Amino acid sequence: MPESGTGYRALWELGAAALEKAGISDARLDARLLLESVCGTSLTTLLSEPERPVSPAQQKDYEDLISRRALHEPAAYILGSQEFMGLPFAVNPSVLIPNQDTETLVELAMKQLHSGMRILDLCTGSGCILLSLLHYSLNTSGTGTDLSGEALAVAEQNAKSLGLSDRSRFVQGDLFAALGDETERFDLLVSNPPYIRREVIGTLEKEVAQKEPYLALCGGEDGLDFYRRIAKEAARFVKPGGALLLEIGYDQAEDVCRLLEEAGHTGIRVEKDYAGLDRVALCRIAIPGLRK
Repeated sequence: MPESGTGYRALWELGAAALEKAGISDARLDARLLLESVCGTSLTTLLSEPERPVSPAQQKDYEDLISRRALHEPAAYILGSQEFMGLPFAVNPSVLIPNQDTETLVELAMKQLHSGMRILDLCTGSGCILLSLLHYSLNTSGTGTDLSGEALAVAEQNAKSLGLSDRSRFVQGDLFAALGDETERFDLLVSNPPYIRREVIGTLEKEVAQKEPYLALCGGEDGLDFYRRIAKEAARFVKPGGALLLEIGYDQAEDVCRLLEEAGHTGIRVEKDYAGLDRVALCRIAIPGLRK
């Protein structure tokens, strides 16, 4: 990095070059976001004030952030937030970073929502799925479950910052076990469960394999452990005919649909994400005594 007093655009270019050298994807975007975080600026600054001076203290802070990103620490963890469905979500290494692919799940779930519905979000993590659905609907409420107490603390923080604490609750436990003696059934169940095969995790990008929580990634030997349990147990907690939406891996559609069919659920179909990959499995919850 250069001597202190470098102009805004020049410093961004140097940061981007350092990240590119480190093999960081989206190096130029991440370098810009980190600079904006330090300087309290926006893209407009880069475009309209490229020669704007950066103070020595700001430059030092920026260099520190670039060094962290060069070691493959995700930008979202460095910044402490990630945008999802147009909303800001706090994140830290206790939760998966909300991914644009998951917006497909939320958009499909929104088509199932109407006033008064109760939503169940399994493996809620940061709470981004549940809280997005609540934010964009009226008179709805929901429960998010997660095995990680640290993740639930992040979800509760996000609920508070989005003004949704009164419509949401977060409980710790292993999938449905977190609900305890819950007797009133939910109208809609959504989940982005761990679905990566154990042997594959080590081959993922360093940002994912080494930095994001293993507990939220690993779906067992074949990646289907959570789908088996959700398909089998969902009818106990969701109203007959209620909707179930699951995010899936690009190569899991056939297996997940088979599990849903074996559990007696109906109306099973798969929707693709914006990249054209299988992303969400949808169905209607089994009605007791009625098989497809």
